[in-house]
Amino acid sequence: MKIVRLEAHEGERLRAVRLAALGDAPDAFGGTLAEAAARLADEWRQQLVELPTFVAELAGRDVGMVRAARHKVELDTGELLSMWVAPSARGQGVGDALVDAVVAWARAEGLRRLVLDVGDANAAAIALYARKGFVPTGVTGSLPPPRMHIREHQRAREL
Repeated sequence: MKIVRLEAHEGERLRAVRLAALGDAPDAFGGTLAEAAARLADEWRQQLVELPTFVAELAGRDVGMVRAARHKVELDTGELLSMWVAPSARGQGVGDALVDAVVAWARAEGLRRLVLDVGDANAAAIALYARKGFVPTGVTGSLPPPRMHIREHQRAREL
């Protein structure tokens, strides 16, 4: 397995992985497959400029992704976003490696904490995040329409 950070010219690669993620697990993300499919090539490129994006490669195929961002309010905090592992690659350490990539990015950026939101019913993701040191913060919410019935909670990890 190899983890790579996508560069701005790899927008089509990001698009393919993101569409796969939204098709596989639509209730795990704020955005929808239809919204993502309608994005223009320049929008995918711009996302790669704005959000550090890491992809897991296994046997020459992209089998997972995660993105990171600086928190807009808490300046010493980063956010782990858009985490997904393909069903065929689950249980092989891909999720752990992707989380590790974001932790390394956050440390290199001088951040002291990472936060993420995870669906309350996503037991596998919750187990991964707990194993990687993320604990509930008490902050809860829900996904945006049309899936506002899906509850989620925030987890944090000190770096």
